[in-house]
Amino acid sequence: MQRYFVKDQANENRFLIGSEDRHHILKVMRMHIGDQIICVDQQGKMAVCEIAKITDEQVVADVVQWKEDHSELPISITIASGLPKGDKLEWIIQKGTELGAHKFLPYSAARSVVKWDDKKAAKKIERWQKIAKEAAEQSHRAILPEVINPVSFKNLLAESKNFHYKLAAYEEESRSGETSIFASTLQKMKSGESLLLVFGPEGGLTEEEVRLLKENEFALCGLGPRILRTETAPLYALGAISYHFELMR
Repeated sequence: MQRYFVKDQANENRFLIGSEDRHHILKVMRMHIGDQIICVDQQGKMAVCEIAKITDEQVVADVVQWKEDHSELPISITIASGLPKGDKLEWIIQKGTELGAHKFLPYSAARSVVKWDDKKAAKKIERWQKIAKEAAEQSHRAILPEVINPVSFKNLLAESKNFHYKLAAYEEESRSGETSIFASTLQKMKSGESLLLVFGPEGGLTEEEVRLLKENEFALCGLGPRILRTETAPLYALGAISYHFELMR
């Protein structure tokens, strides 16, 4: 059943669906009055709904049954990616959303080839958020992940103070055979706690960035014996987190 994240509600038993989602319902899915969809409100509550009315501005859907869903990871994961080249960040956001990430925090790293252009920021953020929304709907998420406007490395360090746990993936740790920090951190975490995972861009983190991360209470971790690309490492980590908290238990 098609799922939509909906901002507007007439009341607790009626959703108002506009803009692109209205277009998707009518033109892509070719739905009609009486067809059923799943609506998710801003608190993550979801309901089976029946299309009751279609106007030029919106689709009105009435709640048939509220549903209990347990599709979210028990911990909150934020992926901080050093701005990579091309469409790699779009890939990270799409697949990371499917794998359960709660937030994406791009940052300008010393080795980021891409330089953030504030003039084009609004369109970029809008596109990234749309990718996250579509991936969340496809994967039946209860929470719509947030994509943060890219920040400087300094601001990333400031943001890190808001998390329970902080890890930075560092390829030198993988080369030296470090295998315990990532796993031991997950073992310590409790439901409801937050984890910030930092990944470098192509070329990795510089020694100065590593020094500053350690000064700000980040633990450096390896992700297995192989060196992973900047777009692969976050997905590896999320897959391991899902296994630890969802499949292993």
